[in-house]
Amino acid sequence: MSVAPDTAQGAGYDAGHDAGQPAGQSVLTQEPQAAGAPAPTNEAPITPAATTTPAAAATLVAPLAQNDLPALLESLLFVSAQPALLSKLAQALEVDEADVEAALEELAVNHDANRRGLRVQRKRDRVQLITAPAAAPYVERYLGLDLSSKLSTAALEALAVVAYRQPLTRTEIEAVRGVNCDGVLRTLMARELVEPVGRLEQAGRPYLYGTTFQFLQYFGLESLDALPPLPEGQVTGKILEQISEEAK
Repeated sequence: MSVAPDTAQGAGYDAGHDAGQPAGQSVLTQEPQAAGAPAPTNEAPITPAATTTPAAAATLVAPLAQNDLPALLESLLFVSAQPALLSKLAQALEVDEADVEAALEELAVNHDANRRGLRVQRKRDRVQLITAPAAAPYVERYLGLDLSSKLSTAALEALAVVAYRQPLTRTEIEAVRGVNCDGVLRTLMARELVEPVGRLEQAGRPYLYGTTFQFLQYFGLESLDALPPLPEGQVTGKILEQISEEAK
């Protein structure tokens, strides 16, 4: 044990110290500590680990090149559980709808030109991926489906009127066909080939009817623009029956 020098011992008490404080012993002064307060520490404060918020993560996405859009659109359409809105696709990709339109056109051309098993199907501002019409019988067999039941002549005629003149009311359908269409219209809606798409702004506000995505799939069409022109401007069910046979 080291011994303090005699000069320190002889002094008895250090000058300026309170009575009773031994000489040579340092005095530490500190602020009184409140009850329940944590004990002081010399450790450096711990900084929380940095985290990336969804908003910050979005800013990490690199700007898209135009030639990247078709593949990215294909990915979005593949995971979409229902036909996707063009506006929602544009929002997800942070591009203009015009860019989405161009990329969809390129994607559709690539699928056709390369004999891919998928097709781009569009109805107004909604779009989805479907299997190629040529694959229909194999898909039906694989999934155990029976889609061979045909529509009646009356149903095909009413459906042709809706397909080529939509949107229109039940009364307008009957005016073209010359017969009551209540039964066939219910059948077409049950088969999900026709659906209400709005109401006519007149007395009674009757429903306006149009075709569905199921209609496009049933006849193997990529869009309503793929409907062939009517012979001599007559709307008949034979044109749809011919389309249906060609699709199979």
